[in-house]
Amino acid sequence: MQTLLQAILNRASGLRVLVFGDVMLDHYVIGDVYRLSPEAPVPVVLAREDVWMLGGAANVARNLAALGVMVEVAGLVGNDQMGDRLQNLLAECNILFDGSFHESSISTICKTRIVAGRQQVCRVDRERPADSYAVNKAHHLDLIEKALDSADVLILSDYAKGTLTQPVINRIIKAAKAKSCFVAADPKPNRPLQYGGADLLTPNAAEARVMSGHDPHGTPNWPLTCKAIYGKHAVKNLVITLGPEGMLIARDGQMSKKVPTSAKEVFDVSGAGDTVIATLSVALASGHSLEEAVHFANAAAGIVVGKFGTAVATPAEILNAARQQCSPQ
Repeated sequence: MQTLLQAILNRASGLRVLVFGDVMLDHYVIGDVYRLSPEAPVPVVLAREDVWMLGGAANVARNLAALGVMVEVAGLVGNDQMGDRLQNLLAECNILFDGSFHESSISTICKTRIVAGRQQVCRVDRERPADSYAVNKAHHLDLIEKALDSADVLILSDYAKGTLTQPVINRIIKAAKAKSCFVAADPKPNRPLQYGGADLLTPNAAEARVMSGHDPHGTPNWPLTCKAIYGKHAVKNLVITLGPEGMLIARDGQMSKKVPTSAKEVFDVSGAGDTVIATLSVALASGHSLEEAVHFANAAAGIVVGKFGTAVATPAEILNAARQQCSPQ
């Protein structure tokens, strides 16, 4: 296993990836609770730290950068303080981002989580209506297509904030395939978008059941779910994340197997899906099989869920986890 993961990491470092989707900022207000408010039956959080992290499509890009991949991200942000902070965080991670994606007519999407100890107390979202974030201006689309000239992989990251629309998805996937790019998408089924031509889809369990038209609360029939999703999207590779149960994989609509999770401790699942699509994409684009790619993604996701916030897994951490897994207990 360690040899496989090292081979994937070596090949991934030579790739160039474009991430296009909902670019966001994650803000954590961390503190402690000592009493309830006299004004309402809610805890009073004494803040002691503010932590800012890349979120949404930007966190997918951060995961790729942590693997040593050359990465560029595209999506609209506000011409505001949050947008400046987000761009600075991207620069710190050596992630390319064209400044023309700043728009004065919108505010940067920001999720603020209030955390006391290890418990999230509440979340405050700042965002405009979804159509505000649609990337449909000619110069923006031209920039994205130009970035595809040197890209090996295109990842479409949909957080249902409005960046991705059907006409743009159709245009960008067509352009990517014309340039022999591997195309992956992380969908949100409450926005019924089609990803025809994509090489990989990575919904979670609930999303997959909605995408297939099945009851998300009933007993799952995963073979039928996989066939139904293939019938709608004709995607070659489907990986459904099942939380603590691991991942389910299918190719050309045929369910293959379940791969159990490698997580030893789950602290925070925020951004785990970003890690999965990032690692799967680079492994598959590097010529590895779907099963090999899933083992790589599983190792990385197992590390990320043991960390606080929208975290990433480094090559050293992935290889160390593989060594520990192979070592006699």
